[in-house]
Parts: sequence; C-alpha cells; structure tokens
Amino acid sequence: MSQKLVCNCNGTMPLDARALGVTMHTSLCRQEIGIAIQAMNGNDSLVIACTQEGALFNELAEQSEKPLIAPLRFVNIREVAGWTQEAKTSGPKIAALLALADMPEAEPVPVVNYESQGRLLIVGPGNQALPWAEKLSDSLDVSVLCTEPGALPIARNFPTYTGEVTKLDGYLGHFTVDWNLQNPIDPEMCTRCGACVEVCPEGAIDDSFQIDLNKCKSHRDCITACAGIGAINFDRVDRQRSSEFDLIMDLRANPQMRMSQTPQGYFAPGQDPFEQSLVANQLLGLVGEFEKPKYFAYNEKVCAHGRNGKVGCNACIDVCSTGAISSLFKNGQGTVEVNPNLCMGCGACSTVCPSGAMRYNYPSVPHQGKEIKTLATVFAAESAKAKKSSAPTLLLHTLKAGTQALDSLGRSAHLRPKQFEGLPSFVLPYGIEHIASTGLDLWLGALSYGFSEVVLLLTGDEDPSYRAALETQIDLGNAILAAYGFDARLSQIQLGSASDLQAASQAMSKLRQRGALSAICSPASFGLSNQKRETIETVLEHLQKQAKVALPAEGVALPQSSFLGGLKINQDACTLCMSCVGSCPEGALLDNLDEPKLSFIEKQCVQCGICVQTCPEQALALAPRLQTVEQRKQKVELNETKPFHCIGCGKVFGTAKMVDLMLMKLGAHSAFAGEALERLKMCSDCRVVDMVKKET
Repeated sequence: MSQKLVCNCNGTMPLDARALGVTMHTSLCRQEIGIAIQAMNGNDSLVIACTQEGALFNELAEQSEKPLIAPLRFVNIREVAGWTQEAKTSGPKIAALLALADMPEAEPVPVVNYESQGRLLIVGPGNQALPWAEKLSDSLDVSVLCTEPGALPIARNFPTYTGEVTKLDGYLGHFTVDWNLQNPIDPEMCTRCGACVEVCPEGAIDDSFQIDLNKCKSHRDCITACAGIGAINFDRVDRQRSSEFDLIMDLRANPQMRMSQTPQGYFAPGQDPFEQSLVANQLLGLVGEFEKPKYFAYNEKVCAHGRNGKVGCNACIDVCSTGAISSLFKNGQGTVEVNPNLCMGCGACSTVCPSGAMRYNYPSVPHQGKEIKTLATVFAAESAKAKKSSAPTLLLHTLKAGTQALDSLGRSAHLRPKQFEGLPSFVLPYGIEHIASTGLDLWLGALSYGFSEVVLLLTGDEDPSYRAALETQIDLGNAILAAYGFDARLSQIQLGSASDLQAASQAMSKLRQRGALSAICSPASFGLSNQKRETIETVLEHLQKQAKVALPAEGVALPQSSFLGGLKINQDACTLCMSCVGSCPEGALLDNLDEPKLSFIEKQCVQCGICVQTCPEQALALAPRLQTVEQRKQKVELNETKPFHCIGCGKVFGTAKMVDLMLMKLGAHSAFAGEALERLKMCSDCRVVDMVKKET
C-alpha cells in the first residue's frame, strides 16, 4: 500500500479525515512542504491528492535524498468531489478515487518508433510558404512546394518546387508527396538570372519566375533567352514529381489530410499566422528518434473480414479516421492490416469489432476491469458504512480533454456555485486514453460490478464516425438490457468542446436532480478478459441469472448492428452444398462427415454475413437476436437431407436435394436428354465408365 498525502487546500473542502482513514493537511504545497519532503525520503510509494502542484512535487522528488520507491502518483479529489455542491456526501467517491490511485500501473505495451532527420516540406501559396522556409531553414532541412506563385528569395538556401499536389500520405519520418509540375518553368532548373523576364513582351513573368499563362501570348522569346539553361518547356511531357520528407507543414486553405486525427508529423495550421507560428515551434522539436505506444493488438485467426474472396465485416476499416487500417486478401482469405505508425490510439476499431480480433491494448480491458471493479467495490463499502445504498455512476471520458473539462467545471462550481454545478457525489469519473476505445464488454462489465449506469462524456473533438459508432453500441447495449427487463443504463453527454462548461453543468444538474440509481444486479466476482466475446458471454450469463424477465424461446430481436444473433435458413432452397461452412470465419457453421447435415452454434456467430453472401441459393439470412446462454451454446441442426447414392456403384456423392435441383435445371437442356440425364445420377468414376461403354 502507498502512503497517501491528502491536502484540504486551505480547508476549503468539507473532508472527514477519520472516515477516509488519512491524515489531512491544509497547505501541503506551502507551509507543510516539509511533510511531503519527509515522505519522499521514506520507504513507501506516494499518492498525492493534489494535481495542481504536480510540477512542484515532481521537482522535489528529483531533489530528494534517495530515489523514490516508485514514481509519484497524483489524484484529483478537489475539483471532482471536494469542490462540488455535494462535497459533504462525497466521502465514498473520494475513498474510491484514492483506492484507484493506489492500484498497480498497467503492464507496459510495445512501442512504435519514428525517426525524423528534419526534412520538412512546406506546402502552400508562395507568399506564405517561402517566408516560413526562410525562418526555419537554419534549423531544419526545408523544401518548399508553392501551389501559388510567390517572389523567390535571392539566395537559393532551400529547394523550391511548384505545382499541384496529387498525393500526400505517410507519417513522421516517412511522408511521400507526389505533385504535378504545371508551369512551363521548372524552378529547380531555373537559375533566376532574369533573362526571361527581360525578354517577355507581355510581362507574364515576374520575380516568382513562373509564367502567368493568362498573359502569355506564346511568343516563346523566353525559351530562346533560357536556351543555355533549359528551364522553360511549354511542351513538357513528364510533369510528375515525387519525393520523401519527414515533416509536412501544409498552409493551403484546403489541406490534403482532413481527418480528425492527422498523422504524426503532419500539420495544417491554415491561414492564421498565430497558428502557423505554433506549428513552426512544434516542428523544431521533431528531429530525432521518437516512440509512442502500440495501442492495438490484432488476432488474425478470429477476424471476420473476409473468406473465399467475400468481404464480411468491414467495421474497423469504416470507423478508422486516420486511414491506418486497410483490407488485405490473400488466396481468398481476408484480413486487415494496421499501420501502427498511422494509428493514433482512438481505439474505435476495437469498440466496433464483433469478434474481438482487434483489441485495444493501452491499457487492456482486464486492467481497466480491475480498476473499475475497485471503484465500485470501495464506493459500495464506504456507502454501506454511511448507511447509504445508492450505486455509483461511471463517467467515462477521454483522459486529456475530459479531465480539462471536469477540472474546469469543478473550479467554476466552487467559485461560482450559483452558475455552475459540479459532479454529483455518486458520479465517479474514469479517464481513458480516448472515449472511443471502450465498448460493450467494458460497459456491461461495469454494470455487472455494481455501477448503476455508464455515461460517456464526449468533448466535441471526436471524429463523427466515432460518435456514430458509440451511439450504435449504446443502442445495442440498451437493447440487450431491455431484453432482460432492465431500464436503459448506457448514455452519453455531448459537449461542444472541453470548455463548454455550461453544457457540462446542465448535464450534472440533471443527474443530481434525478438522483442515484440502483444497481441492476448483485456485484460479479469474475474478471474481464482480453477476449471480447468471452467477456460478453460471461457478463450475459451474470445478467441472465438476475434478469427481471425470462427470454422467450425464440429470443429477443436486436438492432441490425448486433454482433450477437443467429441465422434464418430457407430449407427448401438449401441444397446443403456446405459452401457456408467453408466460408464461416468463426466456426459457427458445421457440417457432418457421416450424413448431409448443417449445424450451427449461435455463440460462435459474429453476424459478419459472409455465409449469406457465399450461399449460392441465397438460402441464408442473418437474425440479430439475444437467446439464453444455454441456447447459444447448443449445436442445433439448421437443415438435413438424405444422401444420394450413385446408381452405378452405390457410393454417396451428394445430397438428394442437390441432385434433384441439378436434374431439374439441366433436364430440359438437349445436351442432357436420355442417357446423359441418367449419368447425372452417377459419381464421377461411374460416369466415365458409362460413357466409354456406350462409345464402344
């Protein structure tokens, strides 16, 4: 256990030191700083309940007489609990937050490496790009691509190109840019001698050393003047240019990359000089070797992207806003490929993945499950001591933007309590790397641990595809809960931005006026798994045992977005060709070696739809639904028929339905009249023997 240093910030919070089991300080960062220094020289790891003075405490830690047992950890109880309208009843929440801060850190994950040599390309109008190139060329290896002409500098201190960008992709240290040289003058060959300017009768050439084709009357005197250099060519055939860069500063009004999270090393500050200066400052620091976490883990074996050349699940590709995920087919087998350098860690791919093939790893679901379980357990225990029975609300938020919003709201609620309301005492905030990175496995897991509801706080900077994905998953989760007779317990709060405190205050006011809800079930003891389907099945079994209503035998219909469900089959159309069995990526469809029989295990089905696309008779259809855990585990027969025996040797070579269908379709054709039609009832060996006999 760690030693906890709790500061009551000049006594502005109504904290109960005895109930919390800690020693309370009032000026830990000022008059009582010696207590913090003494603790740093002790033998315990430290948790400091003050995030405002983190820089100060970290500096003191660096100056301590001996190395710390572990890095300092900080937890904010002031803005999210002590400075709210319900501070006096926030004891259980504070205890839970302190317990969370005392938990072991997540296991380290692999890293993704970048290397930048400072090769910067500035793209944009010459009158903007060239001045920035002059400023940055002393520190970076600068090149300029002028999309509009601009006066070229006298000294050739950096390469200057002109043209229209046709392709721009990549990431920090590995950008590839293609452009089309549209002007007759190639600025890389041009010596800027000015001979063409002097002889041009229309004045179509100026100090940008580009020809204004609207003014040019095709006298071509400039070509003669430039003959020794050869920089001017009106009939140039090869106009395509390409090069690689480490960094991109895109100053165009319509930048190349419009996604919400652009790749590392790409900056599009627009036309604002202040924003441009901020980007320029960032660029100076992006030379050298860098690393970031590898946010995801991918299990190709359970991926339902494609089989037999058919595309099934495309969810991760559709939701990724950075273009990091692409389709990959090899020998008919479809998988996805993730470029870790382009991945920005939103985690939406794992949220929408039906099979769990794509897994968020920073941190893992099992680690988050342990932390959430601790929050719920400690809150319940402390509430019981206070003789309260309310269950907490889990408020999930993006770590950086969400923390900023909640901290600002807490401070405003403290300083202007008549205008703003902070978090209710039953709302426990939990920061994650990105709000899109969690899905139904964690949300339903939280409900099974004793949380009454899960609320997602969106701060307005999320890509629209992420918001849509979260809304879809929330609807699906609430539909599952409704099937068991529970009320909707998954929702979201949408802010315009992290500084949209009025909307945040209104949302907290609604929660406070409504009051805490009761838990939907008794707390579960199991842990969450890295395998998404396994976690979902475990949670469903727990919820089913305490459901308010029993599921009907036919199950309950779920939204079309569901990754839970079964199959409908037209038995009359199905010939049991078993093509669906070979296409199923999850092993949900099974054949039988002894007799023509098609079986199905619903638990394995992820509703990818590959079997539906593969079926030549179009006899299959998806049936998104929720059945009991017992039904989902059972192997059920979808269709069966009698085997067809060769009329020659008696060997089984197909099904009765398949042969009947073949005879019906081909019987009317002249090529299969008489004996030829009878051969369709033979196996391949007997068919050849019969044909040879008839010919002799």
